[in-house]
Amino acid sequence: MRFVDEALIKVEAGAGGNGCMSFRREKFIPFGGPDGGDGGHGGSIFFEADVGANTLVDYRYSRLFRAQRGVNGMGANCTGRSGEDIICKVPVGTTIIDETTNEVLGDLIEPGKRLLVAKGGHGGMGNINFKSSTNRSPRKTTDGGAGEVRQLRLELKVLADVGLLGLPNAGKSTFIRAVSAAKPKVADYPFTTLVPNLGVVDVDRHRSFVMADIPGLIEGAAEGAGLGIRFLKHLARTRFLLHLVDVAPYDDTDPVANVLAIANELKKFSPTLASLPRWLILNKIDLLQDQDTTDLICDDIVQRLGWTGRVFRTSGLTKEGAMEVAYRLMDAIDEQRLLESENPALAEAEAEKRRQLEAEGRDKIKQLAERRKAERRAAMEAGTAEDDEDWNEDDYDVEVEYRP
Repeated sequence: MRFVDEALIKVEAGAGGNGCMSFRREKFIPFGGPDGGDGGHGGSIFFEADVGANTLVDYRYSRLFRAQRGVNGMGANCTGRSGEDIICKVPVGTTIIDETTNEVLGDLIEPGKRLLVAKGGHGGMGNINFKSSTNRSPRKTTDGGAGEVRQLRLELKVLADVGLLGLPNAGKSTFIRAVSAAKPKVADYPFTTLVPNLGVVDVDRHRSFVMADIPGLIEGAAEGAGLGIRFLKHLARTRFLLHLVDVAPYDDTDPVANVLAIANELKKFSPTLASLPRWLILNKIDLLQDQDTTDLICDDIVQRLGWTGRVFRTSGLTKEGAMEVAYRLMDAIDEQRLLESENPALAEAEAEKRRQLEAEGRDKIKQLAERRKAERRAAMEAGTAEDDEDWNEDDYDVEVEYRP
């Protein structure tokens, strides 16, 4: 299905209606007095997390949302009708950011959660509100207030508990196929995965988690090389990272160097992302000749890396060791959730870490966008820019597959 993970829009709440100045004029009532009604309130604009929505593509083509203005007050003490609110449905996992101030207005991670992003103006007061014992015929009214106007950036991040990392052709797509029902494309060449893939991993009755496979990273990804910079931000909500490494690379590269290269890109993109729990998955052990060779190569990789975290040996093709990783992940996720439920301070610290991670990723992407704009401008001034290629930092059209 079509999937867009960023969009820039403008929202304009409705202004309030003006108050009315009116006086009663009825037969046999010579001193009727004021009866001007208040103006109606302007419509507000809300965003709501909807489980039925899974894309921001609608907001790339409809970029202006304007709520109704309140109706002016009328005589006979009639209040004007308030403008209708606008409720914009967005996928669960959408973050709403004020583009002008860079303030995060809200994070819609719960289905049905609603967020007010632009408040309508208050209705003006009619002259009946200014009647007093000393002012029997007031000729004063107030105008309706202006509605809020904002430039917003919508950012959608996949809601996954576990994220897969690795170089192209490390076996990430095959691994997610082995533990879930997701069916991403698999082939014997690099960059087979061009878009994120999500899979629900069922390990037991009522026990499951979501795993995300993002396109392979290469050296320089944090500076825009390859596809990684476009999708690294989707790991902002993950609790654990699985770093897959091919123990027998087809190009005879060093697995240790490959692991260090990805770790370096993580630190460049976001130090907070690099600090998340990361498990090492020594993948494609089915390509090794025998158990002794497997032990020798895997032990050498772990020793040279100085790896002190969890290590697993797997084969996505034969599924060897894959479900063991899934079971251990489920246990770790349940344990983390329990600790956070029992310790509010820990839960808040984890939430702050995720906010910091998202902020670092957002700043990195913004810096890259500004740099590429400057490069494009310089190329155009020098007359070396390609006419058929105009890079746009808001062009984040990708495809995503989600199969439970």
